[in-house]
Amino acid sequence: MITAIDINTALVLIDLQNSVMAVPIVHSMDDILSNVNKLISVFRRKGLPIVFVNVKPGGRWLNARKETKMPAYPDDENLYKITDKLHMESSDIFITKHTWNAFFETSLNDELRRRHITGIVLAGVATSIGVEGTARTASELGYNISFAFDAMSDRNEDAHKRSLEYIFPRIGEVGSTYDIIAMAEQLQ
Repeated sequence: MITAIDINTALVLIDLQNSVMAVPIVHSMDDILSNVNKLISVFRRKGLPIVFVNVKPGGRWLNARKETKMPAYPDDENLYKITDKLHMESSDIFITKHTWNAFFETSLNDELRRRHITGIVLAGVATSIGVEGTARTASELGYNISFAFDAMSDRNEDAHKRSLEYIFPRIGEVGSTYDIIAMAEQLQ
């Protein structure tokens, strides 16, 4: 349940890019994109920042045992572009991440802090990977988090449910696109 949205809230959209559009997920991608566009519309009307995050594998993964290179991925830049089914504007914030977490080695936190953002609404694909990875760090950084459960999905239904039922309620509030829009509409 969504009880409040901070007056300085950003909409952060995870991995809604061409390569992800081709991956089977457990919910209708058309429904997800429709709900995301509804969120975009209200955030734009309220003058609140919208962040489009894409993932482009690369760089290196570090772990305690060794440093390894990421596996090779196609050079087709079109795969990593945000789908044109979303209503983007040049004034939006665009972040490219290389891991599950949109804060790790990106300018996301700097962009949000520069705008005095205290809350974020998260949506996107995959719930248990990019959304959850980003949410965990957002929580550690002190952001108030709202999750639009009907504007996200996953390749695995169990993983999606676990994030929504067990992880997200511990670090934020979970509600529908409608719930979030209703709260955002009340912002002055």
